[in-house]
Amino acid sequence: MVKICCIGAGYVGGPTMAVIALKCPEIQVAVVDISVPRISAWNSDTLPIYEPGLDEVVKKCRGKNLFFSSDVEKHVSEADIVFVSVNTPTKTQGLGAGKAADLTYWESAARMIADVSKSNKIVVEKSTVPVKTAEAIEKILTHNSKGINFQILSNPEFLAEGTAIQDLFEPDRVLIGGRGTPDGQKAIKALRDVYAHWVPMDRIICTNLWSAELSKLAANAFLAQRISSVNAMSALCEATGADVSQVSHAVGKDTRIGPKFLNASVGFGGSCFQKDILNLVYICECNGLPEVANYWKQVIKVNDYQKTRFVNRIVSSMFNTVSGKKIAILGFAFKKDTGDTRETPAIDVCKGLLGDKAMLSIYDPQVSEEQIQRDLSMNKFDWDHPVHLQPTSPSSMKQVSVVWDAYAATKDAHGICILTEWDEFKTLDYQKIYDNMQKPAFVFDGRNIVDVPKLREIGFIVYSIGKPLDEWLKDMPAVA
Repeated sequence: MVKICCIGAGYVGGPTMAVIALKCPEIQVAVVDISVPRISAWNSDTLPIYEPGLDEVVKKCRGKNLFFSSDVEKHVSEADIVFVSVNTPTKTQGLGAGKAADLTYWESAARMIADVSKSNKIVVEKSTVPVKTAEAIEKILTHNSKGINFQILSNPEFLAEGTAIQDLFEPDRVLIGGRGTPDGQKAIKALRDVYAHWVPMDRIICTNLWSAELSKLAANAFLAQRISSVNAMSALCEATGADVSQVSHAVGKDTRIGPKFLNASVGFGGSCFQKDILNLVYICECNGLPEVANYWKQVIKVNDYQKTRFVNRIVSSMFNTVSGKKIAILGFAFKKDTGDTRETPAIDVCKGLLGDKAMLSIYDPQVSEEQIQRDLSMNKFDWDHPVHLQPTSPSSMKQVSVVWDAYAATKDAHGICILTEWDEFKTLDYQKIYDNMQKPAFVFDGRNIVDVPKLREIGFIVYSIGKPLDEWLKDMPAVA
């Protein structure tokens, strides 16, 4: 029986291994992590991450050929294929701080694999890693190999949170990069055979190591670039009276461009986009390509600009101050159908409003109060380090309350900010909400999900990104 072990029981490792276990009943799959509470959650009825369809997959396989354990060394030593899905946070100090990936956790995983291995292993990079990481990992493994043969493969994930299970069931492509040596090709075939249980062979792409590593960064950079492009257009739409939804619809009808990732919003978030682009910037700089680095830097600059512009629009609309005013925040996760808050635009928007002394009342159907308080008290990039290295007990901010109902969040509020496109926010009783708010009542739609004419009819002053401005807002610039 082939044995697979995955180091790291997070958003990538857990769902990926659960689907492999479901589709390959003859393979034994173990997911290991040093975090005992996280492993306990995977073994409980309440999984540590929310992802539609994940519960069913885990419950079908858990205890049969899918196991979650904190006995990392035992399962690594027994495995034929070891996936490494540990954090690769952005460095916060030292060389490359703010851009380069911190490979501390990767390196310690590689050293541990070398220490405990008694048989040949295929080691698979599953985390997003900078180009040439495989080379560094190879060096660690070969210099500590004790005669054991390690083959390194790059198998980046292309999952979108909220649809991760569907993405795993029917991937656009599975990418496997390896060495051109006979042993390298044999390793590629072994991993390809795992995926071939359910993925058509023409969707399994085999490349060299560096192409696989760079393809992941490139894919995320291209997607983020599209969002920043449409967001840049949204600012111009507001200035000219154009409607960004109509513009993006017209542009998306061009088959060379296509309609995906052309929705204007308050900005992109998630664990990958910003981190991967910063990584790409650093690699370009290290390889003497400053023009290329600057090009990709601009994608992040526009994203930051969009969040700042949104906050400035709120403050200027509300008589140039939100001090002491209750603002309802609807949605804190970076997108709907996930509880993930990593790099969510909500953090920067909330911090911007808190900086002007607003009183925030926050509601998100999937994010806990503890997580929200922690996110708002963390420094940039702290989120990507293990929990025990993050701020332990976030000081509960007096200006922030977290409630479990949109109506409680909006009661007596001066304004509403919609920051996540949860479906339930489209069907709220906005008349009831309006009746219970301070007047004038404002709605700032950061996801373009509300029926603007209907809300204006009720009496709201509405700002929707990239849409023709409300008369109220026309003389109020969105620049600080």
